[in-house]
Amino acid sequence: MASEEELFANIDALLEEEPQLPPPAERARLREAAGITQARLAQALKSTVQTVKNYENGRSEPKSPRLEAYQRLLKGWAAKYPAPGTPAVPTPASAVAPQMQAPETFTGPAAPEEHESAAPVQAPAAPAAPKRPARTAARPATSSRRPAAKKAAAPAVDPRFPHGPLAVLDGDGSAYNANGLVLDCPATTIVELVEWTLRESGLGAPKLHRHGKDADPLIVLTASAAARLGLPERLEDRRGLRLPEDHPVIKQVLKAKWQLTQRGFGPWARVYRKAQGRERQCVQLAILPWDALDSRSWPGVAQMEPADVARVLGVYAQRVITPRGGTAVNGLELMTALRPPTRPVRDEATGNWVSGLNPGSLGTEPMDPAPPEGQPEHPAVFHSGWRGGFLHEEAYQWVRDVDTLTGEECQLPYAVGLDLNTAFLAAAARLTVGLSEPVHFVGPAFNPKIPGSWLVDLSGIELDPRLPSPFTPTGERPTGPAWYQTHTVAYAQELGYNVAPLEAYLRKETGAYLDPWHDRLKTAYVDTLADLGVTRDLTDTEFLAAMERHKDVDPVMAAVLAAIKGTVKGGIGKLFENPQGKNYREGEPWPAMMRPTWRPDIRAAVISKARVNMHRKLLNMSRMTGLFPLAVLSDCVVYPSPGPSPLNFLPYAASGKPQPGGFRLGPTPGLAKLEGVQEMAWAVDLMEKGLNPARHIKGGDAVLDEGE
Repeated sequence: MASEEELFANIDALLEEEPQLPPPAERARLREAAGITQARLAQALKSTVQTVKNYENGRSEPKSPRLEAYQRLLKGWAAKYPAPGTPAVPTPASAVAPQMQAPETFTGPAAPEEHESAAPVQAPAAPAAPKRPARTAARPATSSRRPAAKKAAAPAVDPRFPHGPLAVLDGDGSAYNANGLVLDCPATTIVELVEWTLRESGLGAPKLHRHGKDADPLIVLTASAAARLGLPERLEDRRGLRLPEDHPVIKQVLKAKWQLTQRGFGPWARVYRKAQGRERQCVQLAILPWDALDSRSWPGVAQMEPADVARVLGVYAQRVITPRGGTAVNGLELMTALRPPTRPVRDEATGNWVSGLNPGSLGTEPMDPAPPEGQPEHPAVFHSGWRGGFLHEEAYQWVRDVDTLTGEECQLPYAVGLDLNTAFLAAAARLTVGLSEPVHFVGPAFNPKIPGSWLVDLSGIELDPRLPSPFTPTGERPTGPAWYQTHTVAYAQELGYNVAPLEAYLRKETGAYLDPWHDRLKTAYVDTLADLGVTRDLTDTEFLAAMERHKDVDPVMAAVLAAIKGTVKGGIGKLFENPQGKNYREGEPWPAMMRPTWRPDIRAAVISKARVNMHRKLLNMSRMTGLFPLAVLSDCVVYPSPGPSPLNFLPYAASGKPQPGGFRLGPTPGLAKLEGVQEMAWAVDLMEKGLNPARHIKGGDAVLDEGE
């Protein structure tokens, strides 16, 4: 295939603009309007006439770098030859309806794909003219701290959503959007608010994948806005977290023919009507006085000024996803948004577009786990009478036996804690997971490339007692045969031991399902740290100094960073959500397990790889420095140190560069940062009491969560 530079050079001979891809019929109209033949276009694109025909009848779509070149050409033609009745401006949208158009959303079955571009199939149509113009306030949408219209918060403009993905509504009718503008919202009821949002606000966000869906607009209500709309100051139902069905607001919504999801009207309420054709009618509400933005995932955000709340959520929406709930929910939603379950495929018999599996996705139907991958409550496990044990791939919670401490170690003055940046995210990179049903095998040969669960006896493996066992979350040596995820067994093989599985549940269809999720969140994490002054080009000394003050640089961006970390941790956790509620009975289905994204095997794969990565670094550190850890808690490890800094014990080459294989400082996922420093005597005292120093190394009231 020709290089991108060569293709662009050819296209530059025809025009000088950068476009988006219109519908197939519009592509043909633009080419004909320009007087260019299909053969001439094929020559410029270094393609064939048949391929150009396929582009123009919707049978195929160009791939990168040809996609970008074709986009560039069509944008320039659209500027010169607008559709009849369309102003002659360079907009990517087309007013001409395609002759044959694939539906945007599907619910049917599915089959396997390459990693697809997030570019939309066609450019969106321009929004309908509002009934009355939105007011742009002369006052800036900011608090006194800093401007809201910061470069980092400015998303790319989509002509359908000129005012960004969301707005924060205050009690005076001012709607602060993510772009720093203030819109005038006259609504005094929830129904009026929903209709204003859909018809006049210009809010929303384009889909993240060509086969996905546009993000619904989000309206965040402050306490005064909630009161203005007739909502109570707090929810009386603290368990169900929803308004009672006889509340006047609920009656208003239903009377106006709007609907609520099964979760009712709670902190994150969705008000919708069934889609009309391709047009969705749905608004997401987040109600701040009802703790929609909890302090663990969104520290301090609920107490910010409306403009700053809009900036926090706007940056998060731009870099991650428009919020639809807590960060755990967003983490799961992001997976689906980047790997939609279905895509349009053409029925060769009828020529119609039908629903088909989007390759690489998890499909539309939930999948029963293999017996050892589930839990006793799961119906498929409960009713099978399974007694063969369960997979127990969890993060480390290990404290070294004090009897293994040497006098030299105890005489070191400091205990220094290192924390790995988003360790679960680093483990998700290039992670192959199963996409099909588990298949049972007896006595299989181990294959480290096949994801699944293996029954194998690793109890005979002898390792240094000053290190945790890599095979159990407690770090204790296994006592007999047990179920392990592929990465755990592969690590035993990597250490030089023969593994002979007794049984296995394996999946034949595999793929890197989490790759786009990892890539987007990694970029979001690194970019947000950079906004806080922590960049990749810093020396280790500069990095430690920047991390010490990064939360004080900008509270808004610090809150975004915390939310990104919560999205990683919560998204992985949601893959294995347990039954909840005191009325639940063992053996009955629960809502979470009915999702296609209820996949305990994928969660186990991530955690297994993260724990193995941690042990590999611990082992390499012992070989390079002779140092052994005092404790490990998920992605935090505590080392005895001659000084109060990681620089006092981390391995460096003579050139001053970090030694590969051990812990390294840096801002990217998988690299380390300083978690805390305490006196060595403090750490030994906790160890003697059976407590984990890694949980408390940060000091104060901080208690480290079990993984990010």
